[in-house]
Amino acid sequence: MREPHQLKEQVKAAATQLWPAAVELSHDIHAHPELAFEEHRTAAAVSKLLETHGFAVEHAIAGLDTAFLATAGSGPLVVAICAELDALPEVGHACGHNVIAAAAVTAGVSLAGVADALGLTVRVYGTPAEEVVGGKVILLERGAFDGVHAAMMIHPSPDEYADFFCRATIDVDVTYTGKPAHAAAAPQEGINALDAVTVAQVAIGVLRQQLPSSVIVSGIILDGGTAANVIPANTRVRYDIRASTLAELEQVQERVMNCFRAGAVATGCEMQVEHHSRPYSEFQADDAMNGCYRRNAEALGRVFSPDLTTAERLNAAGSTDMANISQAIPSIHPMVRLETHGSFNHQPEFARCCIEESADTAILQAGPPWHGPPSTWPWTPSSGNDCWRGRADVAAQPLAQGPLASRAPDVVGSSGRADRRCLPAAVAAPAQRPPPVAGAAPHPVVDHDSGQCDGHPRAVVRRTHQDRRRRAGPAR
Repeated sequence: MREPHQLKEQVKAAATQLWPAAVELSHDIHAHPELAFEEHRTAAAVSKLLETHGFAVEHAIAGLDTAFLATAGSGPLVVAICAELDALPEVGHACGHNVIAAAAVTAGVSLAGVADALGLTVRVYGTPAEEVVGGKVILLERGAFDGVHAAMMIHPSPDEYADFFCRATIDVDVTYTGKPAHAAAAPQEGINALDAVTVAQVAIGVLRQQLPSSVIVSGIILDGGTAANVIPANTRVRYDIRASTLAELEQVQERVMNCFRAGAVATGCEMQVEHHSRPYSEFQADDAMNGCYRRNAEALGRVFSPDLTTAERLNAAGSTDMANISQAIPSIHPMVRLETHGSFNHQPEFARCCIEESADTAILQAGPPWHGPPSTWPWTPSSGNDCWRGRADVAAQPLAQGPLASRAPDVVGSSGRADRRCLPAAVAAPAQRPPPVAGAAPHPVVDHDSGQCDGHPRAVVRRTHQDRRRRAGPAR
């Protein structure tokens, strides 16, 4: 086997050779933004470039039309690189998914060239609908990530961090049904559904004083009535509830829901609550993989942002469905700095930055975080490192057979921060996926013309920035 430095040079050379095509792909995706589960053109472009470089591509995996799996190599250690595909309504690729997809292709193709030498199977996943619903969660539930030993992706940001913080989150749609009436001639005959929204919003505003600083509640009115001279009979709101962990989220969610119930009780309206997306968990990054990524990134000239406290990082964190992957599979999600001229994720100005020079450079430099023979990887028993809160002597055992088997996490909808599985060594059998949530909904159908997702309205505004704080995570 060649020396690690020789393999690294081969990877770098392959990435450099691919870079012009990857930049062209990024700009093409950026120029043709597609919303959740409509990323047909994007998925085709990304998978075609992978196929051109020798990957075997399986389309429409797990019943999702725009998801795909591209595979190269046949080694016992399976590495997954995630390429996000979807854009945002109105502001396009203001979260930089074009950069994510192009960087995933660059990393996948360059790593595939040394896959046989390293004993790897390289998988590049096209993952739809991160901004709405949670495509990775659906793929995880349906077994698409079965057999994966390590997963990774990068994300554009105004800052550069190897480690990653994000909040757990859940979306709720609340519909109030009242009774219409003439707003001037006979208001007493009506039941005002907009008043129910007002009561709920006031109650949530008052509740914020008692909520932990890690909790954020934000929302929009999707339907507030049709005419000023008619008592609104139907209103609908969508709210995001975020917390530091799924356990904390479960605690605060009921308090927020009581605020919505107060609106119904105070006005006499009927209330219906629905969830239009899967819960997103907190992220559990692998410290060893993060360390490898940081060392290699610094060797390529990347400069990381000054360290902030955990509280400061979490205070500016968004949410991502990649977090659910991290609860089941050892994962990293580094943030890659772009020159954003003071803008933040989900702003139109940020979208423009995602095809500038710093974004194109990030595609090349945010490649595979480690390269070398299996004996040098930090998660093998010979390394002496603790492996996912288990002992090194069980590192080669898959979760289903190992000592943590009885604590296999239900990564979607878990009420607590899950214990991590031991990362299998290069010769280990792949770990089994956790079971899906009982009663989990099938693939959601999004109708962007009518603004409906499984019959429910799609949020137009995902998040507003209340200040100019430093970002520590994606802005979903």
